[in-house]
Amino acid sequence: MSAPARPRGRPKREDRAQAQRERILDAARRCFVEQGFHAASMAHIAETAGMSAGLIYRYFDSKNAIILAIIASQLEERRERIDSLRDIDQLGERVLELFHAWRHGDDSGMNAALFLEMSAEATRDAQIAAALAASDDEGSRQFTEWMRREATHRGLQPDDTELQARRLILQCFIEGLALRAVRQPGLDPAFIDAAIRRLLPRVFDYAG
Repeated sequence: MSAPARPRGRPKREDRAQAQRERILDAARRCFVEQGFHAASMAHIAETAGMSAGLIYRYFDSKNAIILAIIASQLEERRERIDSLRDIDQLGERVLELFHAWRHGDDSGMNAALFLEMSAEATRDAQIAAALAASDDEGSRQFTEWMRREATHRGLQPDDTELQARRLILQCFIEGLALRAVRQPGLDPAFIDAAIRRLLPRVFDYAG
């Protein structure tokens, strides 16, 4: 299979730089999940990435800069997931996919342990707290707009307060699954699957 085409006009040097950044971020995610933010040093990240610490500093001037870049990448990943959703049934499928990835310790951008680590760090670091708050605000806006489009497609016109309330409940539901995936990895997958399929549609029952 041939390599994906490079966007026209984009220098190879920029492609290499972006690839290096992604390599560093992937390594940092693994280190943060395994060791926590404070125990994971730049040296650990460099070793995991298979490069020198000096090279990492060419792309990120601090560990906080790496964390902020991960937050930005999570927002972009969330935007892509929301944009790709067709309907409530597919949302349920995506939530199930996320839960099973969380249970198996997927070290991608949506890792559950990393989500909890970042949430804890936000209580100690104002810069990270501000970045997470901005990311949450934008993610909430995107999700609310998707819910509005989905309701309109079904001939419904819930008001903003109703949409915001149901979006908040849905976020709590999904983030609660992330916590359960970490705290109760032995949960019966079939039970979770059935619960999500049965209960998730109720969030979108605007007549209820």
